[in-house]
Amino acid sequence: MKFCYSDESGLGVEPYLIMAGVIVDAQRMHVTKDDWTDLLSILSKVTERTIHEFHTRDFYAGNGPWRGMTGPHRAEVIDAIFKWWAERRHGVTFTAIDKAEHALRLADGALLAGCETPWRTAALHLILSIQKQHQREERNKGHTVLFFDREPKEEAPLTALVAKPPGWTDEYYSRGKKQAQLDQIVDVPFFGDSKEVLLVQVADLIAYVLRRYVEIQEGRIVGQYRGEDDRLSRWVKVIAERCMPAAARWPAKGLTDADRMFQGLAPASLRAIGRDK
Repeated sequence: MKFCYSDESGLGVEPYLIMAGVIVDAQRMHVTKDDWTDLLSILSKVTERTIHEFHTRDFYAGNGPWRGMTGPHRAEVIDAIFKWWAERRHGVTFTAIDKAEHALRLADGALLAGCETPWRTAALHLILSIQKQHQREERNKGHTVLFFDREPKEEAPLTALVAKPPGWTDEYYSRGKKQAQLDQIVDVPFFGDSKEVLLVQVADLIAYVLRRYVEIQEGRIVGQYRGEDDRLSRWVKVIAERCMPAAARWPAKGLTDADRMFQGLAPASLRAIGRDK
């Protein structure tokens, strides 16, 4: 059995919403959780404050409990977290929504059923990419349990979509005649506070880094400091090495209507990640 821990970055005024899901084999999950708890303990000692949760937005900008930590020191911590994650060989998938493009398509009635909000569109795409990839794996050790950070307005709609997926989702992963819908997904998603579901905090870091990277690559923002682009590119390279093949998210051929919609909503610089797999 596998567990996918998901979080998003960009629900505010940012041009893109990025959602990432960290995929962990059940037999290794407890070790990862223990290690992450130890990391939070170390950060608490460094800041001389009790750190219960790693909010990447605050950490990256040096706000809140991180105000006394220098930029280079914070970058070293992120380096260490990515090294820690990569060494455990956890997988990841992700998606991106251009929020302005989503609004235009929504107004034109050009979005498929269930994709009425950027968050819901991203979550559904994330789930479908997991379904599509895992049903292909010959040594798949079991189905996937989904965990999301709390998002009260979206929890009931997403649960309903997973319980009874719209018909168009079948085509996305080439559902067989005798195949149950979303047969790689265990039941409906679970939602929890990231303070308690620690691996959601890792997904938060990945989503944040991807969003900063895409915003700079697409010319939507200017870097906060010299060398930010290079540093983000280095972290994205680590993500690319552990991510699902791009074909599970944004295939290059044999496109369905859903593929065209998801690709039309995603920035080109992110669609390229994992293309060589």
